[in-house]
Amino acid sequence: MSNEVKELKLEIDKDTAKGQYTNMALIAHTKDEFIIDFAFAYPGQSPLVSSRVITSPRHAMAFLRSLEENIGRYESQFGKISESVQQTKRSQN
Repeated sequence: MSNEVKELKLEIDKDTAKGQYTNMALIAHTKDEFIIDFAFAYPGQSPLVSSRVITSPRHAMAFLRSLEENIGRYESQFGKISESVQQTKRSQN
């Protein structure tokens, strides 16, 4: 088995490439999947979900590891990220 890393080329349409700004993420899970809602919270208004990602626990763990690695690289280059964002509990219906 080779340890060679293959380059992954993704295709993306113009609308998706523009992206969506979010300043809030709500996370829920079942035994089989993680549901991540990305939202934009604006003072005086209810947060608006702009994207929902549903993924397996295995992919959620891979995403977590990749995000941790990238945050480490970011902080090495730009300095520590402050953690002043408030966390809120999401009610499950």
